Amino acid sequence: QVQLVESGGGLVQAGGSLRLSCAASGRTFSRYVMGWFRRAPGKEREFVAAITRTGSTVYDDSVKGRFTISRDNAKNTAYLQMNSLKPEDTAVYYCAADGTISYSRASRALEYDNWGQGTQVTVSS
Repeated sequence: QVQLVESGGGLVQAGGSLRLSCAASGRTFSRYVMGWFRRAPGKEREFVAAITRTGSTVYDDSVKGRFTISRDNAKNTAYLQMNSLKPEDTAVYYCAADGTISYSRASRALEYDNWGQGTQVTVSS
């Protein structure tokens, strides 16, 4: 098991940027696939981005070209850089980690065993 703590959320105007961080406990961070998901009010949780152990990335089409996921294994931290934010990006953003899933399944929330508490991102128009 790994403990995850998100930070960096807040209120930003449309077109602005935020960087979310996900700090993980433990000494095996490099072995985990890290994912970001979000849940908007009244909607289902949806996939945003994921990064594998080797640094391969995958994005949902809605954020491709605007968001960048990265990881710093020395700091046990994953990041989500969000640029050109839109009001429809407003949601609670969750970090997730799993040690066994493959790249092809990294967009599936049910594949992740470890979740953070979430951080609110609000984009005003």
